[in-house]
Amino acid sequence: MTEDAVRAALSHVNDPELNRDLVSLGMVKAITLEGDAVTVTIELTTPACPLKSVIGREVEAALRAIGAAKVTVEFGAKVPSRRKEDRLPEVKHLVAVASGKGGVGKSTIAVNLALALKRHGSTVGLLDADVYGPSIPHMLGRPEVPTRTTSGDRIAPAIYFGIKVMSVGFFVERAGAVVWRGPMVHKLLTQFIEDVDWGELDYLVVDLPPGTGDVQISLSQLVPLTGAVMVTTPQEVAVSDVVRGCAMFEKVDVPILGIVENMSFYVCPECGHRDHIFSRGGGRRLAEEIGVPLIGEVPITARIAESGDEGVPIVVGAPDSEQAQIFMTIARAIAGKISQAVLGQRPPLHVVA
Repeated sequence: MTEDAVRAALSHVNDPELNRDLVSLGMVKAITLEGDAVTVTIELTTPACPLKSVIGREVEAALRAIGAAKVTVEFGAKVPSRRKEDRLPEVKHLVAVASGKGGVGKSTIAVNLALALKRHGSTVGLLDADVYGPSIPHMLGRPEVPTRTTSGDRIAPAIYFGIKVMSVGFFVERAGAVVWRGPMVHKLLTQFIEDVDWGELDYLVVDLPPGTGDVQISLSQLVPLTGAVMVTTPQEVAVSDVVRGCAMFEKVDVPILGIVENMSFYVCPECGHRDHIFSRGGGRRLAEEIGVPLIGEVPITARIAESGDEGVPIVVGAPDSEQAQIFMTIARAIAGKISQAVLGQRPPLHVVA
């Protein structure tokens, strides 16, 4: 047993999502040998790696095949960045959460996605870019640390449940209205990007307004987005609007990471019967049509709605619930798709508008 032999064995173990071996990816960070016992440290491409257990089993099998009697696999994680130096040099990935129409639960998905990535161990920010209907401050309740001005005249984002948050809702009364034309919206987004001290983040989740308007265009011009997550409901009218949203992102060279179908079904709490209230399968058909994965189906439950109204999203208010675990799975899927985009081949996006 030598270090070279261990590395040679691990060169035949692939990251299942990236389809490249651990050695060429630089994921093998340390090897310790004590007789026929081996300890290896593997640095994953995200703390939310969806196939961590698979990698661990294959590493152990490869090392036992060359004579290791005891194998210990330790994991670390470092999110790689594909972003060039720009307005947010310390933010590795910007992930837009978008929808073709309003009322599909996009902000609920954005909030719980950000908190799920945080629970997986990533550093996360949440930018509420829905300037005409900012709902995130209400959904998050009272901040641990409110937004403030720093000594360098920059804006420190508020802290909620360990994530950094910025929203126009912090500066507009709840009953007030934002009535702005495109140039004012662009100016506000520029300030939220350039003047807010986001610090080092693995992921900045951006909650976009519905549709294909000024905010989407301005954001894609200001910063390079790693990708977009499209939220839909099962019925055909919502799905057709999402197709147009996907076409818009394709035109500005933003890949679609996946589709989340919200309000997919209702489960009767008394008998367990599953009822598809808003039709069935629209999100899956959409994902197949544009060639991206369906990464989550979120049910209709009073628990999710109430948690947002109470200011304690379900991922933190009921982390062991079935609904929270759905969001944790969605976060793992998105983190995996981002790693593929950075270190693997990004599949082409074909949109039929």
